[in-house]
Amino acid sequence: MGARTSRVAWLLGICLLVPCAGEAAPALRSDMVASLERLQARLGDGDPAILAREAEAAAERLAGGNAADRWARALFLQIAATAEVERGNDVRAAALFAEARGIDGVESRYRRRWLHQEARLRLRAGQTEQGAALLKRWLESGEGAADDAWLMAQARADLDQWAAAAQWVDRARQASGALPERWQSFAAAVYQRAGRDAAALAVLDVLLADDDAPADVWRRAAGLAQRLGERGRAAAILEAGRRRGVLTGETDLRRLIELHLAGGTPARAAEQLVAALARGRLPDDLDNRRLLARAWSAARAHDKALVAWREVAERSGRADDWRRLGELAYGWGRRQTVVEALQKAREAGDATPRDWLLTGVAAFEQGDVAAARRAFRAAREAGAAQAAAWLAALDDGQVVTTPAGAGER
Repeated sequence: MGARTSRVAWLLGICLLVPCAGEAAPALRSDMVASLERLQARLGDGDPAILAREAEAAAERLAGGNAADRWARALFLQIAATAEVERGNDVRAAALFAEARGIDGVESRYRRRWLHQEARLRLRAGQTEQGAALLKRWLESGEGAADDAWLMAQARADLDQWAAAAQWVDRARQASGALPERWQSFAAAVYQRAGRDAAALAVLDVLLADDDAPADVWRRAAGLAQRLGERGRAAAILEAGRRRGVLTGETDLRRLIELHLAGGTPARAAEQLVAALARGRLPDDLDNRRLLARAWSAARAHDKALVAWREVAERSGRADDWRRLGELAYGWGRRQTVVEALQKAREAGDATPRDWLLTGVAAFEQGDVAAARRAFRAAREAGAAQAAAWLAALDDGQVVTTPAGAGER
């Protein structure tokens, strides 16, 4: 009886047989009151199918009667509807409430009450569009509570009307005075689908305060922060999730490192990646080595960046990786590394005019004029405009400084 009683209790926030205190309704004959009371007493205890049939039959016999008969008919229909709720037949129950509120002479307060019950039943039965329309009418009457606003938000979300759903979430939160725990995840999802990322993130922050917040909540919060351009905040969220022991996978760790790199803390990214590679938490593959090199470069940790890029180039054998090492070395004044890296780049593929030009400049600055001359001649043949000026200066025996543009791409 417990489950059935709970279904009936879902509807029994109203007076079934007689008006609530202070409410007027047509007076009923004593035998009619007795009949209604007998049927009401069987709610939650007995066969609801039989009860529904008897209540409907009683209502049918009163069709077309006077004001008191019509009022009694409405009450019999209400009992029949409640019995159908016991049976789990929400669609039929909703139809009976609709019939009851359509009876002539029933006061508006009862119509609104049955409208409310019908709306909730239709929503629960999956008749979302019809239920939402009815619930909106109920709420517009000014009698709706916070739970009804949440139901309306849920209905709009079920209809993929995300902007409207978000507005109802706002109203529900205002009516609730706080954000009920059972609606927190829903509210965040609605705000996010409606494009209100800041509001969604604020709700997720509340969820993250719970020790039991699941991994997907941490990931969603980090993703929203990143989408809002708050990469540092996104990284901090992932860091906290890892400290809580929630985010333990390779994907989360790699994303955290990339966020540190993008969010202006590249040294932190590099340090975490070094530790992850050393402990086997991330594979020691070329992609992660390249990420490490990028992180040290962004952190302007010259020695570590050059070592990291050399590791990448040696593993990949690609001219572009050797060239990247040479470019960084040139910018940081490591001339010998420039010569070695760009030689490797030439061996790995076709040399660019810039490769030859930077090789010549590095050789010259190391005092190897013959090597510089050879490189500048190759640069001139490859089309580097600055090479001619270098060769002319070398032929004249002048003290040369780097021509304008020699260090430019």
